[in-house]
Amino acid sequence: DISPSEQASEKELKNEPSSPEKNSNDSDQKSETTKEGEDETKAPPPLGNGGTVEGKYVWTQTLSEVNVTVSLPEGTRGRDLNVTIARNHLKVGIKRDNNWIINGSLVKSTISDDSFWTIEDGNRLVLNLQKLNQMEWWEGVVDGDPTIDVRTIQPENSNLADLDGETRQTVEKMMFDQRQKAAGLPTSDEQKKFEMLENFKKAHPEMDFSNAKIS
Repeated sequence: DISPSEQASEKELKNEPSSPEKNSNDSDQKSETTKEGEDETKAPPPLGNGGTVEGKYVWTQTLSEVNVTVSLPEGTRGRDLNVTIARNHLKVGIKRDNNWIINGSLVKSTISDDSFWTIEDGNRLVLNLQKLNQMEWWEGVVDGDPTIDVRTIQPENSNLADLDGETRQTVEKMMFDQRQKAAGLPTSDEQKKFEMLENFKKAHPEMDFSNAKIS
């Protein structure tokens, strides 16, 4: 026979709350679920491991260098520009405009003596900045400009010349659109819409398009 006191003890054991060990396991499971959710929503790697600063420049990078492309008016020559690449500062401007396209402190230091710039196709300036520390990624180029999340960088996509065709086309499209906007001309998307409207007009000459607008 079980005494009344032993029965009471058994009842208390049954009503005890779950052990801390079980709660700990639950916590670990929640933590793993949260991490998986974070991975699923992680941002895609930036194109060329760089970015676009609207109205100023497009940039890409490898571990050893940063390439900055600035849109210029057609027919621009080296003598038309003011360019200074210092260890911790960058200045780019068109002399006749009397103002700076870029003028600010660099986010990281460069080897200025090994850095250089060229003009390509008479309409874009390409600056090659050699990093002082060639074992780190830059989150931006100039202080105060938009930055990227360096944790999303994929080293194999770091050189514009080595990008896959689709990614490179996207970067080149951004550069083209930037030049068009600077010149007050339609972007590539706006040009496509205009061409579609023109083709539609030819296919339907009986219709009145005098008030048609492209949006």
